[in-house]
Amino acid sequence: MVSLSKNQTVSLSKQSSAIDKLHFGLGWDPVKKKGLFGKIFGGDGDIDLDAGCVLLDKSGSEIDTIWFRKLKSDCGSVVHSGDNLTGEGDGDDEIINVELSRLPADVEYLAFTVNSFRGQSFNDVENAFCRVVDQAGKELARYQLTEQGAHTGIVIASLHRNHGLWDFTAHGKACSGRTIDAMHTDIVATVVR
Repeated sequence: MVSLSKNQTVSLSKQSSAIDKLHFGLGWDPVKKKGLFGKIFGGDGDIDLDAGCVLLDKSGSEIDTIWFRKLKSDCGSVVHSGDNLTGEGDGDDEIINVELSRLPADVEYLAFTVNSFRGQSFNDVENAFCRVVDQAGKELARYQLTEQGAHTGIVIASLHRNHGLWDFTAHGKACSGRTIDAMHTDIVATVVR
């Protein structure tokens, strides 16, 4: 497993020979407020973050968008696990499964995002990460998001088709969008090379 830093890229094909079906996992925890004032003015509330995936062609035009309001791509190759409203528990809170061999040939990028539909900021989030796991269960890459702030969205990572192989890039690009649609300009500017 490769632990990535912001803006670092790794070739998934060099990490595993079994990369047809990938599991993109997103996890997070609500910040634990400390002391009496923390409990009175914020407590240990739930954080509702949403994982999303935008399929883009090489020019950055949107082909399809998968998120909690549309759990499956039109081509059937990208499937979202459903909405986690709290961030409670260990491991992946939301999962997007991708079957690379079923992606249309014009899909050049898969941009993975996380946003706060309710408008909670990333100041209220800790232990946020994304990871890629192959169909054999091997974790290929992980990106631990350490930046906090008043933003409500992040272009967290992307997959890029590179001459028939796939590269995974950790972005960590903060955005103001509360939905994946509101983040489109940031997605294209961050992902398309």
